[in-house]
Order: sequence, then structure tokens, then C-alpha cells
Amino acid sequence: MFVKKLVEIAAKKPGGSSSEGLRANDVEPRIALHYGIPSGSHLFAYDPFQKILAVSTKDGRIKLFGKDQTQALLVSEETSTSRFLEFVQNQGILLNVNSKNQIEVWDLDKKLLSHVHVFNGEITSFRVMQHTPYFYVGDSSGNVSVFKIEQDSNQVIQLEYTIPYLASNGSPIEASEDTSVVSILPQLTAESKRILLVFSSGFIALWDIKESKPILKTGVHGMVKQDTKKATCACWVCPSGSRVSVGYSNGDILIWSIPSKGECSPESSAMICKLNLGYKSEKIPIASLKWVYAEGKASRVYVIGSSSNSLQVVLLNEQTETRMIKLGLHVSEPCADMEMIIADVNEQSKHKQDFLFVLGKSGRVYAYDDYMIEKYLIQSQSKSSPSLPKETVVKLPFSDSSSITVGKFLTNPSHLLNLSDEDYAQLAKDAVPFLPFHTVPKESSRSAHFPGFTKVKNVYITGHCDGTISVWDMTCSFPILVLFLKEQQIDQDVSSRGNAALTALHYDSNSRLLVSGDHNGMVRLYRFKPEPYLTENSFIPFQGSLKKGNNHIVQSVKYIKLTGSITCIQKSQNSKHLAIGSDQGHVSLVDIEEANVLYTKHIASDICPGIISLQFESCIVQGFEKNVLVVAMRDSSVFALDSDTGNMIGTNMIKPKKPFKVLYMQILDGKQDTSGNGFDTSRESTVEEISIRQPSVLVCSEKAIYIYSLAHVVQGVKKVLHKKKFSSSPICSASTFYGTSGVGLTLVFTDGTVEIRSLPELSQLKQTSIRGFTYSSPKPNSLPEITISASWDGDLVMVNGDDELIVSSVLPQKETFRLVESMNRVYKKDNSVCHEGIITSSSPREKKSMFGSVFKTKSKRTTDTEPESSKETIEELSKIFSTANFPWNNNVENSREINTITRVEDEEELDIDDIDIDDHHPNQQQQEKPKEQGILSGLSKQKMANRFSNFKGKLKQMAAKNEKSVVTNDEKHEEKNGATVDQIKKKYGFTSSDEMGAAKMAQSKLQDNLKKLQGISLRTTEMEDTAKSFSSTAKELLNAVEFNKQSSKS
Repeated sequence: MFVKKLVEIAAKKPGGSSSEGLRANDVEPRIALHYGIPSGSHLFAYDPFQKILAVSTKDGRIKLFGKDQTQALLVSEETSTSRFLEFVQNQGILLNVNSKNQIEVWDLDKKLLSHVHVFNGEITSFRVMQHTPYFYVGDSSGNVSVFKIEQDSNQVIQLEYTIPYLASNGSPIEASEDTSVVSILPQLTAESKRILLVFSSGFIALWDIKESKPILKTGVHGMVKQDTKKATCACWVCPSGSRVSVGYSNGDILIWSIPSKGECSPESSAMICKLNLGYKSEKIPIASLKWVYAEGKASRVYVIGSSSNSLQVVLLNEQTETRMIKLGLHVSEPCADMEMIIADVNEQSKHKQDFLFVLGKSGRVYAYDDYMIEKYLIQSQSKSSPSLPKETVVKLPFSDSSSITVGKFLTNPSHLLNLSDEDYAQLAKDAVPFLPFHTVPKESSRSAHFPGFTKVKNVYITGHCDGTISVWDMTCSFPILVLFLKEQQIDQDVSSRGNAALTALHYDSNSRLLVSGDHNGMVRLYRFKPEPYLTENSFIPFQGSLKKGNNHIVQSVKYIKLTGSITCIQKSQNSKHLAIGSDQGHVSLVDIEEANVLYTKHIASDICPGIISLQFESCIVQGFEKNVLVVAMRDSSVFALDSDTGNMIGTNMIKPKKPFKVLYMQILDGKQDTSGNGFDTSRESTVEEISIRQPSVLVCSEKAIYIYSLAHVVQGVKKVLHKKKFSSSPICSASTFYGTSGVGLTLVFTDGTVEIRSLPELSQLKQTSIRGFTYSSPKPNSLPEITISASWDGDLVMVNGDDELIVSSVLPQKETFRLVESMNRVYKKDNSVCHEGIITSSSPREKKSMFGSVFKTKSKRTTDTEPESSKETIEELSKIFSTANFPWNNNVENSREINTITRVEDEEELDIDDIDIDDHHPNQQQQEKPKEQGILSGLSKQKMANRFSNFKGKLKQMAAKNEKSVVTNDEKHEEKNGATVDQIKKKYGFTSSDEMGAAKMAQSKLQDNLKKLQGISLRTTEMEDTAKSFSSTAKELLNAVEFNKQSSKS
């Protein structure tokens, strides 16, 4: 009874119900770093000038990879799949088209979304006209629209120019015909003059931009209905734009001849070659085609099929038709996309460093040395047996040896800045890049950059599935390996340990002790030497010491073998003891100095055995202070052991009625350092300031949170102080952090939701979400795909397999990393080369025997192939694209009504004095009139008639304003004081001469305006009649064409 009263009095101590603590303004959850390939990646884009690779995802994220370890993450408000992704090369603009037919314009310099244009229709193809502000959009109706990006605002404007399906195809749309535009290819060496349109039906049209008409119509019209195949993709396979390769849904790949820039004869078009790569036999649609030009006879086409693991590379030369030289790369998974990366030229390298990147369906990236691919194809022509190019998986540097199974993130705010930002910037250039944009010489040593390094701001310790331990400097936003501990490097004679996966880590900075536990129950205790460059609160020197081995770093290594897989390790701050728990319910107390087991207790469980957490604490038991060990089990049971003997103190275990899997246990406001994060001395004052409540025990499970009084737990009395249950997604991670005003709780749910709650009240302060984060529980006897570790001040490090690392921060105004801004600057504005206009001479000149007799092209260049002036080219395109070449096509008008605010305000107002009714100079007017091409160009008169009709009311209002202005001017003259003659005359009732002149002029102008209005009305009526007559004629013409086609078919 006395003990029960004592517990009740302790529970009612002042401060136990204090409302002081963490507030919403004290936290700001955010993503501080994203490193690696984002999950759900499925599309590539590449800027060869800036060396930027963009990878878009299925949830609206775009990851950018630049030179010198730079990475940036763009997150759209829309969680939509990216369908098209393309750079405006060297201009710092990235265009993304999502599944909602929204065109996003990203500013890479500011890393912001500048504009979103909603397209009126389904976008099926997309192409940027490089070195100009224009791009093309093809839709499912077969139409092609032209857009412009405003230079200053990055706003997208749809222009008047359009290519309707009826104009490019030349025949009405049939109900059963697929009219989608699948590919838009500006013709090489004539990008500003011609574009090639490939439709899903197989129809191919070469469109003249200036003449606004097709100059070539080809394809497989007759074969489409018979073979039921559709075109899926296309690419040029000739530097002069005279050969195009088209992929089809049945696996066919056909190469068509296209009139080059100097040719005008449509008869030169023909299907000249078919590439048999095995896709047709398996009925695999062609998903993507890419062509790489090489000097001599090494030009090649890269082909991937839809949902196929096979990637084929074909050599294009004079033997392609008779003897096809090809290479089949068997990727580890079905391919989603591919991109060619051109690395920087390195004089020290033996061969050029170009890479083929392949994106798998899972989002993983695979790299191939393109030099080895070219070498294989060339050697295959001589019937030799070259070696196959090797596949390299692009993954995090943490996983170079093996995957991460457990991690520990340590932050040390009291570190000394012995390294400057310039040192880290140089280190970023010397380090091995995440993606091979440039090569790093092997003799480049990082140790020279770290003399006398004694402090590290952020340290990330990783345990791997092969038993190795890696220590990383995470001061900047890229990892730097500083220490690598491998089993055989320490002791070759220790037997019966094996290289099992590590499952638990603990680091104590005061004693310089690192403890690891693995899946087989082996515990290793690493003691580091206190050398001059190592102080009591520092860590490990940099990688230069690795070349000398670890003997000058590691003082001793001790081993302890326990039963079961190690799940948790905790060091007592009052004694030289370690508490270790296993998945089989064993709790062991280990003496650190002697490396022997003092005792082992087995705790049975009816549901699921396993120790989740162990915490040392001292409390009052029956009037005496006693050292206890609080134990949390996987089945939600919580109890206390006598840390000296291992005996249970209370009579019962505390557990909820409906238990869930426990993830985390922490003693709040206790005397011991229970963070387990190593750098405890930096936060002792903070903990003392906010420790005003009685000690309590926090237990977090997948579906509920409970807070018990420590005194109740020790006595075995079940009394819940606070609790919170969740009915949404399960919790996958829980951790506490210490702020300036209190302790907080961070919860991460399996769907990516992150909640910040106050302690002990458990009230929600902030909620956010991590885009793309999904956690799935590991299967029995398997390791988790995602590892999450937390620091004492709220930083979370989440590693998703071998692909990506995410770091989130909670405390506001906390700079988690250094050089964040510079390491996110993927776009180098200073290095941007000013490419003016269309570079027509950029393609290398082809040799006479490049394609042989099969792919022969003209070597002569006409005057049309000379380089064009960029300024003149853009001005000419501006005139062409700003004119409505097909006024009868209402796609532009309808799209503008939906997506933009009315543009009438931006247009120059038509003044009535500018209208000339009489045709004084018919020849001059005909010359100034914009040239209208197309099938129904005469209907532009109806557009003029509609415009004049809209101005009728405007002109009448102007006439009324003229009358009103005369009266207003009279009133103003009366108010003015002056000694003029006109004012004196007016004063005595006489009319001034100026007023009479102004009135007569206004009256005359009004009469002229009325006459012009009458003339406009008559002219409008005539034009409307003409338009109606022409419209009926056009309809008769179309009916006649349809009748002739049906007659020819019959």
C-alpha cells in the first residue's frame, strides 16, 4: 500500500501536466537533401552542352544531375506521370509534359516552375526546335501546334501557325484510322525549314514550314490495314536528314529515304531497308530508337522494345542489308528509356568516355561503355570474337561493397570548421562522380585536402550485408568515405564468425567505442586510438589514412558471440557495461573491458519474441535508488530488470489489450543519455533545461503510441498517461528529437506521411509528406529495403536500397549541410555558350562510303546548306509562326480561350483614321498582304469581316467621344483665366474664332467617320457573301475527292 501511494504522489508532481513544451512554430519539417536516383523514374532527357541529365518520375518529380557532384530535385504540384521531357539546350530551361497534358516550364537557374500551360487535347508527340524559342506539339487528332517561350518570363504562348491533319495528310479523317502524331523530327541541316511528321497510321509527311504545305507524302498506307501495325517511334539515321528509321507496333523497323535539303523530287522517297532484330517474331512493339553518328562506318542505331529486356544495337553501313552487324545487350530488367551521355574529353584516358544509360522499369539505371559497344560492332565485321560490354548498375556510393542494412546518423554542432568551403568544393571535383559525366584520374588523392582535420559536422555510419562498416563525412550534400572497416583487415585468425549482415550499431564518442552486431549474433567492439588529431569529441581522419591501413586508427577489436540476431545495443553512461538484445528474446549484459557476458536472460513471448529496445535508467524502488534496465519487446510488452542481476523488478509486464509490432522505445526526461547517437556532450545542457517533468516511457508501435510513467513500469502497474491510436497507414519509423523548448516526436508512415508531435501530450504540430516514399515491411528472415536512422536534433536519413538517399530536417533555421546552394547548381550560367539561331553546319560531313550503295546520300551541297544567321532565322520564323496559315482551323482559338486570358488588350487598337475604304493602290495592298497558303486560304476574308464587324460598335463609341470632347474642351476653356482676346470675347457673349474652327473640324471629322462606317458595313456584307460562296465550293470539292477515292477503291 505504501508503494502504491508513493507512485500516485510521484504521478501528481508539479510539471507532470505542464503545458510548456514544443510548439508548432518550433518545428519546420522539410526535405534537406535528396541524393541518387528517385524512385519511380521512367524517362530521360540530356543537355549535351551543360552536361545535365534529367530523370523524371511517375509522381511529378524531376531529378537533375550535373557536373562536380551537383544534384537538384524539382517537385511539381501535380503528382502526374511525365510523358515527354526535353531541354531547351544550353538555355537553362526544361520542358515537361505530364499525363494531364500540362506543359511545365522549369527554370533551372532558379530551380522553380515558371509556367504551366494546359493543352486543349491529348499530346502524343513533343519536340523542341533547338536554338530557337519554339517547340512543336502533336496531338491525337493529327494536328501539330507551334508554341513560343517568352525569353524574360518563360511564359508559353500558342502561336497562330498550325499544321492540321487535313493539310498534312491531304485526305479526310476516317473513323477507323489512328491519326495520332507519334514523332516530330526537324530535318537535320534544315531545322528551320522542314519538319518530318510520322503518324500512328504509318503515314509520313515532310512539311515545308515557309510554304505551309507537305512536299513529301509516303508511308505504308496499304500495309497498315493489312498488317494492323502502327508506327510508334522514329529517329534520323543520316547527318543530312535524308534517312529516317521508323519503329512499329509489330516489331518492324523500316528505314525510309527522305529528300534532303538540296533535293526537291518526292520520287526520291522510298523504303530502302528493313532491320530484322527479332522483335517482330516475338511481336514486341518498338518503344524507342536512338541514332549515334560516328566517323567512318561506325554509325549505329539503338533499339529497345516495349517491356523487353533486350536492347539491340545495329551498325549502319554498306553491308546492313546483306549482312547485319548487331549487338544484343540483355539488361537485367525490361527497359523503359535510354540516353547517350557524352563525357568530357580526358587527355589521360585511352579512349573516349561516352556512356549509354538504360532506365529499367523499376527505376534503376544501368550504364554501358559506348566505346566498348562500338569496338564490339567493328570487330564483329572481321569475324573475330570480341568481349561483350559489361553492364554497370548506377547506385549509391554507400553500396559499392554491398547494400546497407543498418545506419547511424551523428550530428555534432560543436565541431570546428578546419576545412573551408573551397576545400569541400575541390573535394567534390576530385571525388568519383555519381554519374560518369567526367573521369577522375586515379592519382587524384583526397588525403592532401584534409591536413589536421579534427572535427566532422555530420557523420553517417553504415553497416552492410557483408559485415563491413563504412564511415562517411556528410558535412556537405555528398558522402565522403573516411573509414572502411572490413573483417579480415582486423584479425585474420578469428574463426567461426562469418560475414553476416549487420543488424545493429552503437557509437559512443566519450569512450571512442563503436559496437556492431550481426545477424548471426556476433558482436564486435572497436576501440579507437586517441591520437593527436583525435580529440575526445571528434571522429576519424579522412581517406588518406586508408592507404596505410587501420592500425593507426583502431586500438583494439574484441568479439562476443551471443544467441540470435542482434537487434539493439545500448551503453550505460554510469558503468562500463553494454546491454544487448536479440530477436529470440535474449537480454545480455556485457563487460566492455573484459569482453565477457555478465548474464543473459531469456524473455519468453506468446506472440512474437524479440527485443526492440533497451534503456538504462536509475529510479527510486521501495525508497532506494536502483539502476534498472527498461526493456521493450516486439509484442508491445514493457518491463524493467535489475541491471545488476538481470532479475525482473515488477510483478507483471505492461502491454496493451490489442498489441501491435513495436518499433521504438525511449525514456523521456531521464537522467541517462538515452539518445544513443554518440555526440551526447553537446546536448546535455539542452536536456537539463527541458527536463522538468517526471520520467516517463514512450512506446511506439505500428498503430498506436503509449506513454507510461517510469515508476509504473518499474512496479509493473499498467497506467497510461497519454496515448494515440492511428487508423491510417502503419507507422514505419519513430524517433525523438530535442528542440530549444522541448522534446518532439517524429513519425514516418508507410505512405510517406510525416507527423511531428509534442511530448508528452502527443498533440500534432506539423504534418507533411515525402513524395515518392513508400515502405513495405520486409519478409520473414529478410532485410528491409529502406533503412531509417535519426539524429538527436531531428534529422532523418532514409536510404532506399541502392538508389536514393533522403535527409529530412525538423528544426527551423538549422543548416544541416554546407555548400547546399552551390551543390544544387546544376546549370552553369557562366559557362553557357551563346548558340545563335539554327546551327546548320553542326552535323559532321558524311563520307562518300558512309552508307554505301544502300544508304547513299549526296555529297554536294547547294547554296541552301550554308549556315544561316540566327537572328535572321528567328525573325523569319517569328513572321511565319505569327500568321494564321489556316484560319479555318479553330484549334488555336479554342486553346487560347481555355488556357490564357484574352489577348485583345495586348493587341494594338485599330484607329478609325487608319482605315482606308477605297482601293487606291491595289498592287501595293496585294504585296503588303501576308501570304496565305493552304487548302482554304481564301477564308481569311471572313476573318477580316468578323474583325470589322467587331469594330462597328467601337467606332460608334469613338464618334460619340468626339462630340463629348468638344463640349469638354469648351468647359475647360471657361475655367481658365487669361487676358487673351478670345477669353474677353467670350466674357461679353461673343464666340471665339478658335472655338468655331475646332467645332467645324470636329463636325467634319465626324461626318468622315460616318461615311467610313457606311463603307465598312457595305464591304463587310460583300466579304461575308464571298466567304459563304467559297465555303460551299470547298465542301463540294471535298465531297468530290471522297467520291473519287471510293470509286477508285471499288
